Amino acid sequence: MSAAHHEVGGALPPHAETATLEGKNKVLGFWLFLGGECVLFGTLFASFVALRNQVPDGPTAEHLFQLDLVAISTFILLTSSLTSVFATMALHRGQFQKLQGWMFVTVLLGLAFLGLEIYEFVHYVNEGHSFSKSAFATSFYTLVGFHGAHVAFGILWISLLIISGFKKGLTTVTAPKYYVAGLYWHFIDVVWVFIFTVVYLLGKVGP
Repeated sequence: MSAAHHEVGGALPPHAETATLEGKNKVLGFWLFLGGECVLFGTLFASFVALRNQVPDGPTAEHLFQLDLVAISTFILLTSSLTSVFATMALHRGQFQKLQGWMFVTVLLGLAFLGLEIYEFVHYVNEGHSFSKSAFATSFYTLVGFHGAHVAFGILWISLLIISGFKKGLTTVTAPKYYVAGLYWHFIDVVWVFIFTVVYLLGKVGP
C-alpha cells in the first residue's frame, strides 16, 4: 500500500470526502436518506406520544423507567458522538491511523450502549412490561427498539469499514464512506437525545 494512503500531509485534497463528483453524490444522497429517516422517526415519536398514557394494565413509565441507567447510556452514546467527531477531524487531516482508532473507540462505545439497552429491555420484561402488554409498551419498544436496531447497524457498518480500511487505506474513494458513516452516527445520537427527553424524562414526570 502506498504511503499516500496513510498519514502523509497533503496526500489528500482538503475535504477529501467531496473532492470527487462521486464523493459529492454519495454525501448528497446520504443527506436525502437521513431526511427520510427523520420522517420515519417523526412518525414513531408521534405514535408514542399519542399512546404513552394508554396503560390499562401493567407498569407505567413513571414507575418503570430507571433514569440513572438511561443517563449512563446517554452519556456513553454522546461520548461516542464526540469520538466520531475526532474521527472526522482525523479524516480531514489525512491521519489514517487516528481515523481508524477513533472509529474503533466509537464502535466500542456503541456496543456498550447496546448492551445496556438489552439489559434494560430484559429488566422491563421481567417487570411485566412486555411488547404486547399495552399500547404504551408496544409504542415504546417500537420506537426505542427501532433506534437500537439503527445503533446495531451502525456498529456493523463502521466495523466493516474499519476492516476494509486496512486493505484500501484512505483515498478519495474511501473518504466519503467514512464521512457518511460519521454522519449516520451523529444522526442516531441526535435521535437518542429526543428519545431521552420525550420517552424517559416526560415519562418520569407523568401525564
